[in-house]
Amino acid sequence: MNELNFLSKYLPEPSTWDEMFNSDCKIRSPYQKIINYLSSESLEELNKKEELARKLFMTQGITFTVYNSGEGIEKIFPFDIIPRIITAQDWELIEKGIKQRLKALNIFLKDIYSNMFIVKDGVIPIEMITSCPHFLREMYQVKVPHDIYVHIAGIDLIRDYDGSFYVLEDNLRTPSGVSYMLENREITKRLFPDLLPQCQVRSVTQYPEILYRNLLAISPRQISNPTIVLLSPGIYNSAYFEHTTLARLMGVELVEGRDLLVENHKVYMKTTNGRQQVDVIYRRVDDEYLDPLTFNPQSILGVAGIMSAYRKGNVAIVNAVGNGVADDKAIYTYVPQMIKYYLNEEPLLKNVPTYQLGDTEQKEYVFSNISKMVIKKTNGSGGYGMLMGHTADQKEIEDYKSEIEKDPRQYIAQPTISLSAAPCFLDSQLHPRRIDLRPFALCGPDGIEIVPGGLTRVALKEGSLIVNSSQGGGSKDTWVLAS
Repeated sequence: MNELNFLSKYLPEPSTWDEMFNSDCKIRSPYQKIINYLSSESLEELNKKEELARKLFMTQGITFTVYNSGEGIEKIFPFDIIPRIITAQDWELIEKGIKQRLKALNIFLKDIYSNMFIVKDGVIPIEMITSCPHFLREMYQVKVPHDIYVHIAGIDLIRDYDGSFYVLEDNLRTPSGVSYMLENREITKRLFPDLLPQCQVRSVTQYPEILYRNLLAISPRQISNPTIVLLSPGIYNSAYFEHTTLARLMGVELVEGRDLLVENHKVYMKTTNGRQQVDVIYRRVDDEYLDPLTFNPQSILGVAGIMSAYRKGNVAIVNAVGNGVADDKAIYTYVPQMIKYYLNEEPLLKNVPTYQLGDTEQKEYVFSNISKMVIKKTNGSGGYGMLMGHTADQKEIEDYKSEIEKDPRQYIAQPTISLSAAPCFLDSQLHPRRIDLRPFALCGPDGIEIVPGGLTRVALKEGSLIVNSSQGGGSKDTWVLAS
């Protein structure tokens, strides 16, 4: 199969940054090696690789759960065999920009749960903080180990039509997707074993090791072998595959709420040899369900009394409780000001322009330009509850407007950004599909580390801008090239 036939149906989309082709419709140099390789393979071979990838995902149980009409349906995570390639130069900007952003967000969390200097100095209005459902008064003046609130972050990036990177949102509570990043790389090694070293692709496999090292370092008890557990809501959680993967790769116990108990402000794990004190909890349970004595009394996912052990400093919880106020989509609009205020620096990564619908003037502007807008709930996730103005009909728009009017503070709007496109192997041909990127940052006492890669999510439906797996999206391996 020659290059010409292989690319014959690939039509770069207008007004869109294409990761593979430049504006003169020439292949960008980072993609040249992989296109040469793919062009030298027969179509039958490539289809076999795609089938092998699907089988590997199936046999390893790499799934996610879609919640539709009350049913939890487990699905294989769609995987595209063509990697997304990021140059060393682009990665340097991404890495510096994310580190800068996380430094500011971490200081912000410490500030608003102690002195609130950023509010007193008029940078953020107090009502923006207090109206956020994830601002937890229970965290006021709680000392967190090493002053680190955000131990694990997934920062969602998109690329506009001119190639500029924008931060779409910050995920600072229990970010998910890292297991797909690791599995995508393992599968790519099986599909293209020679290409990775030829292209000088940097490794992502050190992620569990860095995370484990950071968890050890924040143990409140200075002992040689502290007990670390991963607290999962259980098998019905959409990210349960990830919980089992990370616990296995780090060599820590995977537990549920019923496996732990609190006595004298200390957390213990029930084992066949009796109780064992727990030092660090990497929790994948949301704040609301973490402690039925402090938050939701109906919760059976958490541990009664865990917050008292946390306040006393007898257990470290990762990520810190109360982080949701920093990744609220209404607070997101203030992150550039946070960077200037706390670090006295200009932001390296831009925010997507965002309108707060709690502001009457901004709301009126959005309503009159709604066909060019994407409207989201400030605390929504998974692509649910969004209005895509350019595809919505009049009834959907009117219904959504009336929902907004009930509580405008809980909505933001952003202009429709095109998202860059990358080549995907679909129906035995290459086609452009829209993508985003979620790099994973790990913050420990020694600083912030970001593994060179991340989860590239793909909108597999033609013309779609929604990359979420719950909305029919898939993923691909992310190659960051060595300089």
